[in-house]
Amino acid sequence: MLTSVDTELIRALADPLRLQIVTLLAQETLCTTHLVEETGARQTNLSNHLKVLRQAGVVETEPCGRFTYYRLRPEVIEALAGQFSGLAQSARATAEANVKRSCL
Repeated sequence: MLTSVDTELIRALADPLRLQIVTLLAQETLCTTHLVEETGARQTNLSNHLKVLRQAGVVETEPCGRFTYYRLRPEVIEALAGQFSGLAQSARATAEANVKRSCL
């Protein structure tokens, strides 16, 4: 079963702009300026979304002079994918064994 921490992570990734940010960061480490260019989002809007991703542990920052670079934390995505894989395996086993609760 998914925990509340997992639920927060799913919520963080469910937003289309945040998912776009995560997809871009899967390809390379980018600064806010690059992310504004790539997404077309306003700086303040993008900063708010990056804050949500940082708080969820999906991205980490790297200061570089007056810029901040963002990097995806692949282990967080892998852990979530593993949890969904476990759910799928459980559902497959349940279907194959034809497990169902009887109605009263």
